[in-house]
Amino acid sequence: MRIIRAMATVGGFTGVSRIFGLIRESLMSHIIGASPITDAFLVAFKFPNFFRRIFAEGAFNASFVPQFSGQLASEGPESAKLLAERVMAVLGITLILFVIFIVIATPWVMGMIAPGFSATPERLDMAITFTRITFPYILFISLAALLSGVLNSLDRFAAAAAAPIILNIIMIGAMVTFSYADLATGKALSWAVFLSGVFQLVWLYWTCWRTGFRLKIRLPRLTPEVRKVIRLMIPGAIGAGVMNINLLLDMVFASLLPSGSISFLHYADRLNQLPLSLFGIAMGTALLPSLSRQIRLGEEEKARASQGLAVEVSLQLTIPAALGLMLLSYPIIDLLYGLQGEQITATAAALAAFATGIPAYVLSKVFVTGFFARQDTKTPVKIAIISIVCNLMLNVILMGPFSHVGLAMATSIAAWVNAGLLLIGLHRRNWFSLTRQIQITGAKVLISALAMGGGLILARDQWLTTLPDTLLLQIIAVLGIIICGMVIFGSMGQLTGAFNLAHIRQALRRN
Repeated sequence: MRIIRAMATVGGFTGVSRIFGLIRESLMSHIIGASPITDAFLVAFKFPNFFRRIFAEGAFNASFVPQFSGQLASEGPESAKLLAERVMAVLGITLILFVIFIVIATPWVMGMIAPGFSATPERLDMAITFTRITFPYILFISLAALLSGVLNSLDRFAAAAAAPIILNIIMIGAMVTFSYADLATGKALSWAVFLSGVFQLVWLYWTCWRTGFRLKIRLPRLTPEVRKVIRLMIPGAIGAGVMNINLLLDMVFASLLPSGSISFLHYADRLNQLPLSLFGIAMGTALLPSLSRQIRLGEEEKARASQGLAVEVSLQLTIPAALGLMLLSYPIIDLLYGLQGEQITATAAALAAFATGIPAYVLSKVFVTGFFARQDTKTPVKIAIISIVCNLMLNVILMGPFSHVGLAMATSIAAWVNAGLLLIGLHRRNWFSLTRQIQITGAKVLISALAMGGGLILARDQWLTTLPDTLLLQIIAVLGIIICGMVIFGSMGQLTGAFNLAHIRQALRRN
């Protein structure tokens, strides 16, 4: 049950971070809206974030954390510390060279990731400027990811989970300071991204220092252990980050659509990322170190039980979250963002399409951990390539009739393909399968969620059509509907046996 508590810790701090993130996005939408400046900054922001999610949080965790956790369990802290120092040295020098290359080659790179910007030179120039400011963020945040992996392997999840709050606070401060819609706002946000990377790295290094795990700076050396991390990391970059690769492809295609399409997808994705981050990051972060230790010690039955527990919790959390976002997409977008008329409708439609993939994305995080904990990064890569090809084909097919919403639909479908193939791969290797208990739990959760959905529709149609157009009453109405849905789902969950609150409380107390 230690996994549940770790999930709660990561999910709690991630939730606080996402609340600040929603404040950040709401300010951005009110200050610069869905404009060329927004499109340019979002491309500059998403580009280093893409590498952060793929390499720092995805591939690096997939390769480093299992090896570090296993070495910590079998050989002790000094050996694990030496491994972390050597990996940090090689990672640091590699990233410095990579950042220099990208900053020099930014105009060429921009032609690849935002080809549609060539039709609007002003937007292209802004995107190049902003990217050159934001991209060094990848250096600091990748080193911070290494420190997060160390802390998570030591069962210290709070500091790493709290670090992203720094990014949101600094960006909010930048917008408050430069709260007018011109080029200065985009530059202020870009510099805020850069500075947040520095502060997150300092915060996590200081946390490691306080725990007594004091990493020294060493000259880079490609030792056998470091080579193994790199060898596992390269395929893990694709296997762990399939959804982020698909989102980057969505941005490329969206740049070919009318101005504002990138912004619609971004604002929708930010809300979609709330349950994904709360549940997906919490599941993967908490499960990987524990699963790696159990497998290293030969405790296969415990490993299957841990993964089964994570799947059940994922279903209990993501199914109602997905349905809730689909049904309440319009009022939530209208409440949070300073958009008007058709912009609200366009963003809400994208959010509803993205939300259909929430359970698949979180389950993929759980399933892929089963491969990474056994240091199998090749199988997730093969599956990820199939998912990416699927997303590409669907983008081409759906963007014509459905515009940017088609891109969101393609991403969700590809997420389900990825989750399904990962599960089949685990089952064939006898590493994990959906037991009868998990299937029954899933069915009960679905019944409870459908009951919740009926209540949400009635409450939404009744309340939102009769309220005056004032912000306070809109907040009360939307929060009231969300609370109503939670009460219905919780009550039905207890009646159907989808979950048992008493058992959860007992598990946390035992931990």
